[in-house]
Amino acid sequence: MTQNREKIIVHTSVIGILANLALAFLKTLVGLLSHSIAIVLDAVNNTSDALSSVVTIIGTKLAGKPADREHPFGHGRAEYITALIIAIIILYAGLTSLIESVKKFFSPVTPDYKIQTLIVVAAAVVIKISLGLFVKATGKRVRSDSLVASGQDALMDSIISASTLLAALVFLIFGISLEAYLGILISLLIIKAGYGILRDTLSKILGERIDADIAHAIKKTIASVDPEIRGVFDLVLNNYGPDIHIGSVHIEVPDVWTADKIDTLTRKISSLVYEKHNVAMAAIGIYSVNTKDNSAAHIRSQVSKIVHEHKDILQMHGFYLDEEKKEMRFDIVISFDSPDMKKVYNHVVSDIREAFPDYDIQVQSDTDISD
Repeated sequence: MTQNREKIIVHTSVIGILANLALAFLKTLVGLLSHSIAIVLDAVNNTSDALSSVVTIIGTKLAGKPADREHPFGHGRAEYITALIIAIIILYAGLTSLIESVKKFFSPVTPDYKIQTLIVVAAAVVIKISLGLFVKATGKRVRSDSLVASGQDALMDSIISASTLLAALVFLIFGISLEAYLGILISLLIIKAGYGILRDTLSKILGERIDADIAHAIKKTIASVDPEIRGVFDLVLNNYGPDIHIGSVHIEVPDVWTADKIDTLTRKISSLVYEKHNVAMAAIGIYSVNTKDNSAAHIRSQVSKIVHEHKDILQMHGFYLDEEKKEMRFDIVISFDSPDMKKVYNHVVSDIREAFPDYDIQVQSDTDISD
């Protein structure tokens, strides 16, 4: 994490804290004076937003700590924990608001709206929309899940504030109080927003599939290093924070290449991938491709045809034939949609052994990690 990124996140969060505290104070004041539970709950929501921004700053500072012996990949994942805490704060605010709203539903209080109330709420709508767009855009620019979550929450708040303004106008024009109903609706929206952030953050902590565009771009970069690279497979990216990715991959190269040439190639790949994609390649595995045995290509074609007769097979790669030892080895990728991946694997191995009984068949089942 660069110092510049950290400063941007902290600066943006401070703006959010000041704006939300100011709105919370004004809304609490007008909410109490007008006996509006909806406006008071809106103020509570602004207070939770300010607290979320404080948590974001703390998380950013923790994530910015340099790597150490106990955490050799740095502390970048602290930002995911921050987003998790923000989600819990939002859920708590939503649940407590829901309880209070239900109480007001059974014991309603007639609101007393004034022109000052409408002005404050209308101004809050404009401020929250502007703040939400600014924070969310900044979060995407610096790849901060906490800022994106805060920005999305602010945009949701603008809808809530707009609904309280609409409820006030309805009461002033028609004399119908929507306070309790609106309070319940606001609470449910807050809970929904908190759940969404919680779900997305947990997904990142558990580990998500590599974005297809990123995977294709990295594979294209690797393949461009040398025209004799026959294929790029098994790309794995481990995320240790928005700015820290550790990767591994397999490449197919001619079986006549020397260790010196492979060493030179893998170093060049590592350097180029880091330069273009900011990914540190921790390992580059090698699959050897037959170049000395003319029959290998024909047998590979036959094997590929048999393998792909199974509809749940996504890919076959890493094929190598050793005629002298009568060994045949390759990897297959089985779809996660398969009802029984082990059964598919056994069928593939059985079919190949039946077609080539004289060979020792070695089949590795790879996980469908990336496109």
